[in-house]
Amino acid sequence: MNINFEYKDVSASKRLEALATEKLEKLEAKYDFIVNADVYFKKENTTSDETGSITEIRINVPGTTLFAQANNGKFESSLAKAASEVATQLRKKKDKMQTY
Repeated sequence: MNINFEYKDVSASKRLEALATEKLEKLEAKYDFIVNADVYFKKENTTSDETGSITEIRINVPGTTLFAQANNGKFESSLAKAASEVATQLRKKKDKMQTY
């Protein structure tokens, strides 16, 4: 699987890329129909310490694109939440594929 990383108002981080790659490779092991993935890390100016680090994951599968976004105080927690959301979408997509 090909994973593209993009950063907006954030410096590139090998640690974040490794963490995201690990999570997405686990998903690819369960769902072999994943074509590729895009991961976006954005920083937003907020007054709250609990928001501002946005992670978006876009996964391309045959027939559609799955998308999840999470906003949290740290990129690690927003990445975990977005990965969890996209895993739920992948599970639903796989269930629909098996009924036909």
